[in-house]
Amino acid sequence: MQPYREEFKNFIHGLQDQICAALEQEDGKAFFVEDTWERPGGGGGKTRVLRGGNVFEKAGVNASVVYGDMPEILAAEAPKDAHRFFACGISLVIHPESPMVPTTHANYRYFEIQNEAGEVVDFWFGGGADLTPYYLVEEDAVFFHQVHKDACDTLSPSTYEWMKEECDRYFFNSHRGEGRGIGGIIFDHFRPNELYSREDIFRFAQAAGQAFIKAYIPIVHKNKELPYTPEQKEWQEIRRGRYVEFNLIHDRGTLFGLKTNGRTESILMSLPAVVRWEYQHHPEPGSAEEKLVNVLMNPVNWLEKNAVSNA
Repeated sequence: MQPYREEFKNFIHGLQDQICAALEQEDGKAFFVEDTWERPGGGGGKTRVLRGGNVFEKAGVNASVVYGDMPEILAAEAPKDAHRFFACGISLVIHPESPMVPTTHANYRYFEIQNEAGEVVDFWFGGGADLTPYYLVEEDAVFFHQVHKDACDTLSPSTYEWMKEECDRYFFNSHRGEGRGIGGIIFDHFRPNELYSREDIFRFAQAAGQAFIKAYIPIVHKNKELPYTPEQKEWQEIRRGRYVEFNLIHDRGTLFGLKTNGRTESILMSLPAVVRWEYQHHPEPGSAEEKLVNVLMNPVNWLEKNAVSNA
C-alpha cells in the first residue's frame, strides 16, 4: 500500500500559501503572522493568523503534520494491529468585518495508521467546506455550492449530492434546531472502494481543497464594500455566538484536538474575536434576519431547479 503522506503534506503547505496570499490581496491591509509549533510526541504545524484588516476581522489558516502512538480515543475504531498514526491537513476559518460578507470554514486532511512494523494498515481522506452568511444572498449560495459541485464532479456526478446532505446533517446546532450556515460539502473516512481507487480519491481531495479560493473570494469581493448599520453588525455578533456554540459543543475536530492534548491555540483559532449573546433574541417577523433563520431551519438544495425562488 503506497502511502500519500509526502504528497498530501506538500499539497497542504502549497495550498496554505495560496489561500493566505489570496486573502491578503483581497484585504489590502493586514498580513498573516505565522506561528510555528511542535507537538509533544511527534510533528507540528504552521498556524497563520490575520487580524484587524480592512475586510477580515480575523482569519486563521493552519497546516499541521502530526504523528505518534495511537491515541486512546481512536483505538476502539482502529484495526487491531494499529500501533501508530500519521495525520496531515489544512484547516481554516475566516471571520469578516462586514456582516454583508459570510464567514467560511474549510479543512482537508489525510489520516494513516501503521502497525508495529511501520506498515500502513489503513488510511483515509476527509474534509469539506461550508458557508455561514449573516444575510442571505441567494446567488452567492448558489455560486458557492456550484463551485464545490464542480470539484465533486471530478469524482462522479453523484458525489455532490451525498456530500451536501452529509454537510447539512453535520453542521447542525441540534440544541437550537438550526443549521450553522447554508452548508457546502463534507466527507470523512473516505477510503478506496469498488467505485473509486486510491488515486481517484486523492485527486478529488486536491480538487476540493483548490475549490476554496474559487468559491469564496468572488463572494467577498462582491459584498465587501456594501454599507451596513450598527444593528446589522449586532446581528452578525449574535449569529457568531451560534458559531461558537457549534464549535465548542458539536464539532468533532475541536473535541478530538482537545481530548488528544492538541495545541489549544491552534484548535481554538476558529473562534471569532467579538461575539454577542442576547437572552431570548428573535428576529423581527418578515425581516432579512428572519429569512436567514428560516433557511437555516430548513436546508435548501441550492442547485435544484427553482430552489432559489422557493427558498
